[in-house]
Parts: sequence; structure tokens; C-alpha cells
Amino acid sequence: MFSHTPLSNNPNCVHKMRMLSLRLTALLFGLQLNVSAASEIETTLHNVAVQSFYTNVMSAEPAMPADLNDPYISCAVGKGIHGAEYKTAQQVNYNSDHWQQRIAADWQYFKAPKSFGRVLAIDFAKKQNTALGFRYLANANTYDELYEPWSSSKIQAFTAAISKMRTLGIGANSYAGDVHLADLITSINSYESFGKADGDSNAIATYFLNVIGRDEATALFHDKWLKLNNKNIRFRGAYGTKAFSPSKPFWRDLDVNKKMEVSAFAKSSDDPGYQSYRCDSCGLTGNKPMTTLSQAEWLKRLASHERVAQTRLPNLIAKDVEVLFYGSGHSDNRHQVGGMLQGISRMLLDAIAKTIANENANENVHNSKLVLDEATNGQWRIWQKIGWGPSETRGTGENVVLAHVCLPGYQGGREFTISAQTSYPGNTQKSVFYAGLKMQLLLDESVAQLLNLQPH
Repeated sequence: MFSHTPLSNNPNCVHKMRMLSLRLTALLFGLQLNVSAASEIETTLHNVAVQSFYTNVMSAEPAMPADLNDPYISCAVGKGIHGAEYKTAQQVNYNSDHWQQRIAADWQYFKAPKSFGRVLAIDFAKKQNTALGFRYLANANTYDELYEPWSSSKIQAFTAAISKMRTLGIGANSYAGDVHLADLITSINSYESFGKADGDSNAIATYFLNVIGRDEATALFHDKWLKLNNKNIRFRGAYGTKAFSPSKPFWRDLDVNKKMEVSAFAKSSDDPGYQSYRCDSCGLTGNKPMTTLSQAEWLKRLASHERVAQTRLPNLIAKDVEVLFYGSGHSDNRHQVGGMLQGISRMLLDAIAKTIANENANENVHNSKLVLDEATNGQWRIWQKIGWGPSETRGTGENVVLAHVCLPGYQGGREFTISAQTSYPGNTQKSVFYAGLKMQLLLDESVAQLLNLQPH
């Protein structure tokens, strides 16, 4: 699908984007954002070759770490930032309501103004008793604001479905009909055919929602798992009118050699829990509104599955998370790994590489992959899912990034989950490109803030 030369390996293009980033950074994140500065931002944005950015960065194939020999999920994380407060799951008690009032959080930590989007990071650290600790960082108190997550929510559809199937004795290392679930989840992330999956990301994700059902999927955000304060978060939509249909209505689990019939709604509208996008109670954010906190918390708990038993997604086992993250068991002989590692876009990769390169005066600043390889001995991981589109209801182009990052060895070992959302006026594809440019700037600044502090 993508046959271009990645921007991350094109020195001239990277230099232009870095100059743009530095110029807009000075305007966007200064102490004052006045009318003239805002006007200059618009002028600068419109001078960028947005189609090139979209092709070579925003929708580019992901770079792969040099060392993929260890399909680890538990990151070798260090002790975190000196002087910062991290709280363990035991201290917070995530299984009790209102845990959001008990976490270590700074909802105004990032400098990005609300006008340039929403961003939240959950920073990991290993406490003295070796338990994982977390701190929650956001910008301008945006952590609980509803938005349309677009395709970034598809990994939640997948894991919700696996949670249900585990109660029936079937897990992610299975075939649905004649297609391995690892191929399906990889196709969801890559938007390309992978193994026997056809690349119809929308149809595949809709199928998983049709397996779990919208009432059950929504309940996982609330009483059945995350216990979020915001009761307006829900998962009652779909990703199109078409749903993937297995060749046979059976799943076959390879680990336990079990085969069983799996029921799924043939059409999303057959689900009693389904809501149309503009339902009476939906408002402008549609039928699956989420927040940076809700999306990041879901992924953070998956990433810490092996290390924090208290917050595991009900019924899931480590093998299920491995299928999501690495596509373990996939049938595509062209790729060593699949899953979320095949999530398209180099925006976050470039943002992390810029910070590391600037810290180290790295001569490989034009090659983001090489920067991360050198900083982590080739063992970095970025598990990500993006989403974007033009919204007719809101009159904007929008961009969403959801990712978990591990940088072993860098600053003693850094690990974080990040979710971010940006929008740009206009219900057009070009507005989506501009929202992507804003996302790049938001990630550049936020990642630099997160990683530029002194670790233990």
C-alpha cells in the first residue's frame, strides 16, 4: 500500500520538518499565544507540503527495531524521574470507585495549550519494592474531555472480544474460520492484507464488536473493569456497514485444541446495544466517545498485564496480549512480527528520535529508527494504533494516536503509554492532514517534556 521513501530516512525532508517544528514550537508553546502568533501559525502550516507529510510520515509504514528476537511485553523500566511521585496499584486500589482521585497526577503538566489538542501520558517506574508505579500527566485539564477516537479504538474492540471468548475457553491464539486472529489484528493496525486477512480494517474491527456486543464493550469502561468516573464514555458504534464474516462460524484455539461455534451479530444494527452515530443522546462526539484517559488506561493495563495482576482485563492471559502486541502465530511469511508493532505512522517515532538526538547531539538525527536503535541497543518498542478522518458533524479534520512505548536502557529504562487527539477546522481531507501536522507538533513537545527530565 505504501511504496514511498520514508521521511525518516530522507535528510532533506526531515530537515524541513524539523525546521517547521522548531518554528511552530516557538509560536505555539510560548508564554503568550496572541492573534498575530496564531495567524503566523496558520501561514506556516499552509506552507507545508501536507500531502508529502501525510504520505511519508502520518500514514507511513512503521519502522522496526533492529532486535526483535525477544517478544517481550514487560519493559525493563527504571526508577523514573528523580523527585517525581509514582503510585502503585496497591496504593491506588483501581478496583474501587473514584480511583482517579487517588493516583499521582498532574493534569496541567504538558505546556501544549488546549487549542492545539489533548495529550495524556502514563509514565511507568519501578518502585523500591520492585512494584510498578505510575504517574499521570496531561495538558490543560483535557484528560476527561470526550472526542471521537476513530480507528484508534479498534484494539479495544479486539481485546474486549477476546475477554468474552476466554469465558468460553477460547483465546487469541485461534483461527476464526480459516483466518488466524493474529492476521486479523495485524490487518486492523496496518490497513493492509496480512496473511489471510484482507486488509479491511473497518470490517474486521466491526466483527469483533459484533462478537462482544456493545453493552458488554461499554461495561468494560465502567463497572466491569476500568471504573471510570465519566459515565458518558461508551462503545456503541461500528466502523462501517460491513463486517468481516469468517468462512465458517467457528473459532479453533491452537493452545487447547478446542473448536467451538462463535455467535456474532450479522449486522451492527442487530445488536440491542448499538446506537446510530447521531442518536438522540449521542451529541457531536457520536456513538463511541472516549477520552485520553480512558484510552490510555485501557492500553496501559494491557501493557502491564504480567506485572500488575490487580488491573488485568478480565479473563485475558499473557498470550492474548502477545497476539495483540506482536501478532504471535500469524501466517504472513513476509514479516517477522505483526500486531500493534505494524501500526502505521512515524509521527511518534520521529518525536522520540528528535528528543533523543537533541540530547545526545546525535549525528543520525535524520534517521529516526537508527537513533532509537543506538539508544536502546535495537530493543525499543512502539506499539501503536492511529485513527483519523474528516467529521461532518463537527466540521473538522481529526487525528488520534494511542501508543505504548518501551525504551530499554535509555535513561535507565523509560516506559509510557500515550494518547493524543488534535483537530483542524474544515470537513475535508486536507483538514485531516493539518490535524496530523498539529499532532506531530504536539507529540514533539510533549515527548520532549516527558523525556528531558533527570531520571534516577
